[in-house]
Amino acid sequence: MLSRNNYGLDLFDEFFKDPFFRANYKDTKDKPMKTDIYETTDMYLLEIELPGFSRDDIQAELEKGYLTISASQPGRIDEGEVRPQLVHQERYHGSYKRSFYVGDELRQEDIKAAFRDGILKLTIPKKVQRKIEDTKRYIAIE
Repeated sequence: MLSRNNYGLDLFDEFFKDPFFRANYKDTKDKPMKTDIYETTDMYLLEIELPGFSRDDIQAELEKGYLTISASQPGRIDEGEVRPQLVHQERYHGSYKRSFYVGDELRQEDIKAAFRDGILKLTIPKKVQRKIEDTKRYIAIE
């Protein structure tokens, strides 16, 4: 049995109220996907951090010049699994979405995407002279 302090609270509960265990922001889902953007003379490279997601959880689409990355992840509890009571939660299970304007001239086949070790890497060429396509197209993630 856990001991109680002078205020009748469990020391275990008080331990997790320490600022060390609190995130620096209000809610994980309010934070966009952390992204690094690199540039060369002929292309951009986006590296998007998606820890805990699998390739099947991620979708990349191109519509009207906007590249939109979405990642959706349900809670990871198997049916019938017995788990202890959750005392403190920082890992977010749900959906993320972020868009980048990449230009009207690009098509989905111009953008290359690969997902490894929790990082989605997208290679986007700089200006390609083409007529704009008005339909939504999905980008294959390797």
